[in-house]
Amino acid sequence: MSAVDRKEEKRHEMKERNKRKVRIGTVISHSMDKSVVVSVRRLVRHPLYERVIRRTSKLVAHDAGNTCRVGDRVRVMETRPLSKTKHWRLVEILERASAGGVEERSV
Repeated sequence: MSAVDRKEEKRHEMKERNKRKVRIGTVISHSMDKSVVVSVRRLVRHPLYERVIRRTSKLVAHDAGNTCRVGDRVRVMETRPLSKTKHWRLVEILERASAGGVEERSV
């Protein structure tokens, strides 16, 4: 295989998209235009005490259609930096938040 063939093969491989990180979380804020804040929870074992601890990460994701509401379960995928904090994009809404989830109380 010549050097030209290897270079052409390498160029062809680079055209394919790399594996992207995918996370599932809950929308906690949608007050920005075309952006949502997604809370992602994961379980981590404590290195010394070996107890399972819940860790939460907040990701800012791009929502082009402004379709998400607070409480929706969504799938987000890593993407190129879209702004200072936005490095994720909305892939799909897995479960809609219930409309009657929050009730107002009259005094």
